[in-house]
Amino acid sequence: MATHLPHDAAHPAPSMWQRLTRLVRHRLAEDALRRAFPADLIDRLTRRVAASERRHTGQIRICVEGGLPLSYLWRGASARDRAVTLFGKQRVWDTEANNGVLIYLLEADHAIEIVADRGLARHVAPDTWQALVAQMGEAFRAGRHEEGLTQALSEVSALLVQHFPSGTGPDASEARHNELPDHPVIGRT
Repeated sequence: MATHLPHDAAHPAPSMWQRLTRLVRHRLAEDALRRAFPADLIDRLTRRVAASERRHTGQIRICVEGGLPLSYLWRGASARDRAVTLFGKQRVWDTEANNGVLIYLLEADHAIEIVADRGLARHVAPDTWQALVAQMGEAFRAGRHEEGLTQALSEVSALLVQHFPSGTGPDASEARHNELPDHPVIGRT
């Protein structure tokens, strides 16, 4: 799923100045987050997640944070570390078919992470996820958050429809239940 490489000679531990600079950047990004994600955008994203999930049996969660928690910053943790933690905390790993997907955006580091549960990950090559993240990055760097997240939802939905379409499997006759909330998590949880 995720790999974490410890600091080594090729990637030395950040200096105190770098840590302080990162801390300030993360705190300022957290303050600006609400302006970048107004209520109407959150509503549109919620509707898009719900519409997507009617087409497949997967579950999609969007989490956006301005900055990392202080404990993550102090130990030099990455956006990937936080995304994997939120994957568990938001119970994306706990879906019936193991086909949940977390789309994570960390404003302060301009980082995007997609964490897919093992049911979907076994069908999708890592370079497919990397290409998707690269496409999203262009929109986010330009400040087009809605466009980037809509694009990500569309691409993730297409993968879920391909591998886990609605109306298949042993429970096809029963109404599909929504295992996770559709609304994005904006800010720290």
